[in-house]
Amino acid sequence: MTGALLPLAVAVPLLAAAVLTVLREPALPRRVILLGTSALSLGFGVLLVVASWDGGIVSHNVGLWPNGISIPFVGDMFGALMIVVTSLLTLVCSAFAIAAGDEERRFFAPLVLVLAAGVNGALLTADLFNLFVFIEVMLLPSYGLLAMLTGIRGVRAGRLYVAMNLLTSTVFLAGVGLVYGVTGTVNLGELAGLAAESELVATAVAVVLIALSVKAAVVPVHGWLARTYPYASPAVTALFSGLHTKVAIYAIYRVYAVVFEGDSTYLWIGVVAMGVTMVVGVLGAVGENTTRSILAFHMISQIGYILLGVALFGPLGLTAGIFYLLHHMVVKASLFLSTGAVEVTYGTNRLDRLGGVARTEPLLAAAFLGAALSLAGMPPFSGFVAKLTLVRAAFDEGQVAVAVVAVAVSLLTLMSMLKIWGGVFWGRSPEDVAGHHLERHPRGALLTRVRPALVLPALVLTGVTLGVGIGAQGLLVLAEQAAAGLLDTSGYIEAVIGR
Repeated sequence: MTGALLPLAVAVPLLAAAVLTVLREPALPRRVILLGTSALSLGFGVLLVVASWDGGIVSHNVGLWPNGISIPFVGDMFGALMIVVTSLLTLVCSAFAIAAGDEERRFFAPLVLVLAAGVNGALLTADLFNLFVFIEVMLLPSYGLLAMLTGIRGVRAGRLYVAMNLLTSTVFLAGVGLVYGVTGTVNLGELAGLAAESELVATAVAVVLIALSVKAAVVPVHGWLARTYPYASPAVTALFSGLHTKVAIYAIYRVYAVVFEGDSTYLWIGVVAMGVTMVVGVLGAVGENTTRSILAFHMISQIGYILLGVALFGPLGLTAGIFYLLHHMVVKASLFLSTGAVEVTYGTNRLDRLGGVARTEPLLAAAFLGAALSLAGMPPFSGFVAKLTLVRAAFDEGQVAVAVVAVAVSLLTLMSMLKIWGGVFWGRSPEDVAGHHLERHPRGALLTRVRPALVLPALVLTGVTLGVGIGAQGLLVLAEQAAAGLLDTSGYIEAVIGR
């Protein structure tokens, strides 16, 4: 694979978005462009995984300008795996949005593709300023997606979302400015190892990491996520869960590995912060009574697990963190889509207004249950492998306390998933759901209300987590290669600066 293809991961979605901005009707070509572009991005990610096999790195300087001036694009195994999963989620969530009717909104499809372009750019750039730019490219369409698909409560949530991101982006940009002022560069290759050598550089880069931690919703700067994500549409919530915080997490892994070179001086801060994030997130879900608010708090809790990998910063810890990151993106999106299908059909996501859905929607119930068990770390799903590997890494690094916390939080996670299962899929008969008239077959049997097109996206993602769990060794090998690239950044640095 030639490096000249890397900028196309950004250019093609942007071009498709421009076409969809003027193409309003008919619906079929619009949907083909939306799904087709996402599928192309997925194929690109697969090709990049192949090109990155056994440590291969692909790079390109946009415009062929010299280093320090050009926009450096670099694709290694870590970035390639992220592009594969983010593209898969964009494709699946877009299919759900089409089935739910969200895609009928005039600018929905263009905004999704601009978001995807920003994600791809953030995953491929090797420059702090351009990382800031691509994250902003991600955020701008997100504001539009929140505004067009929410009611009055959603407008309030959107206001918080915009305010928080604008403030955090200001801090991020200030951090980038500090880094440039101290070092004279924002190129990751030229910044390699400088934070481990200079406290001044470490402080400047720490400002960038703090901003990324806010965007990743790490405790104590997590409240915005629980107060905004539940008010978007189900499709948008699932899409955001798999893209926004995960790009910030990817950037934390990348920046710390390259600029700090895994310096152990500061890692104890991460271990403590991630342990607290696990606990606060899972406890926050206890008092919630809607499916999406419960899942949003659990998303915060799981971010603690993912970032624990970089806090442990060893071969097994990084491998576990990367594996956990990829697993969680798929599982959380599946949960949001399965409960979202119920919400779209029944008009509510409150546990006290639902019940017995499993009796009429067995496939949807199976999709939710499989993803829920995976989130809690039950075999044979990918979550079991992810948590087992992470706990092993914690023990290997002597972090017994955080390993115990991880196991305990898993039990509380299972209890919360059973809470949703009992409130939505089990319990009362669907006939008893207040305010809903269920259609019956002439012979008296209840007819399935949820359309297959709404069930299929969650079912596909649950199938992925089951497949990854059964064949975990394949993804573990790829995650190990990605971790090796973070432990030894010499190849990445050489690709960025050309020497």
